[in-house]
Formats: sequence, C-alpha cells, structure tokens
Amino acid sequence: MMPDDESTTTSTGPRPAEPFAGRPFRIGLTGPIGCGKSTVARWLGQRAGVVVVDADRVAREVVEPGEPALEVVIDRFGEGFRRADGSLDRAALGRVVFADPEALRDLEAIVHPAVRPRILAAIEAAGRDGAVAIVIEAIKLVEGGLAAMCDETWLVRCDRAVQRDRLVGRGTAPADAATRIDAQTGFDAIAGIADRVIDTSADVDATRRAVERAFDDALATRAR
Repeated sequence: MMPDDESTTTSTGPRPAEPFAGRPFRIGLTGPIGCGKSTVARWLGQRAGVVVVDADRVAREVVEPGEPALEVVIDRFGEGFRRADGSLDRAALGRVVFADPEALRDLEAIVHPAVRPRILAAIEAAGRDGAVAIVIEAIKLVEGGLAAMCDETWLVRCDRAVQRDRLVGRGTAPADAATRIDAQTGFDAIAGIADRVIDTSADVDATRRAVERAFDDALATRAR
C-alpha cells in the first residue's frame, strides 16, 4: 500500500535513440528496490500490445539448478549457499552481498553475462510477435548496457521512508532493509539522464494515473 501523497512524473525530454522504424518502442524501466518498479511494469504490461521483459526474473532463472551460472556462484561463495534441493539460497546470499560491495560486484559479474543474451532473445521475439512496445525492467538497466538499446529510460523512485516501510512490509527485517537500500547506489545519477522519473510515494490510484499519462505521452512523442 502506498501512502497518501501526490504522485509526480517528470520528464527530462527525449534523448537520441536508434530509428523506430520496423520495431516496437522500447522503454527501459529501472529503480531501487521497494519503489514499485515491478508494479509499474505490470501496469504497463496490461496495455494492449505491450510486452514486459523482466531482467530481474531472468537473473533468477540463470541461477536455477542445472544452469552453469549457479555452479560459478557456488564456486565463488561456497556450498553453504546451496539448499538441500539444489537451489540457490537467495536470501542468505542477499544478506552477504548487500553488506559487501565487492561480493555484490562478483555476483553481478557472474550473473549479468548470462542474463544479457536472454534479454536480447526476448526483445527479438516480442518484435517478431508484433509488440507495440517493449518494457525492459531491470535494476541494473544502465550499468548492464540495456538502457543504450531503449528509446526512453524511466526511473521509478520514492521517498526513503516509504521504500523502507514497503520492504519491512514484505517481511524484510528493518536492519536488512536499511542495508539493501544503502547498497543500491547510483540512482541519483540516473535521475539526471532518465527521460521520465516516476515518483511512487503517492497512493496507488494517483501513481497509476501518472504512469498511464507517461506511457501515452511516450507513444505520442514517438508518433511525431
């Protein structure tokens, strides 16, 4: 539940992108944990002709049992992070990497190269299937090079207190919530280059209206 506040959407204006002709409009969606990035992606995905490519979900898939990246992760962090059923103990690993920037960089260096080809394949498939727009949802949208292939970059953010309360509401311990928030840096810089900034500190209805307006405006901008 989002607290009652006024939702805001700002735009820094269009930035250079490759030609639109012959392919869907691409929106790169990013933002820190707990700010509603996935909710915004779900709303956009309910629009006709919109396909959402969830890079965070793909990142989970590439470390499932049987995937090569899982074995590399276990080699780096130890067998203690493998559950009895063979799956990765993501919660335990998260507590380690969010408290250790070097460990987080190591994990990302393992996972991201496995994620990118699947993202590219999903974008290509959506284009073949006639998508009007593709939303690429990724917490590392810019750092992973995915923003460069998007026509617009959207940053989803909210007040820190709101962010913390949402994480705690999901069952994250308050101390772990603070650690995870502190570990996710760089979004202030992204705000300076984002085409649109969606503030989700407001109530759900106001936020959704702001997202719908932003999407309509993005498509109208493309049509000009």
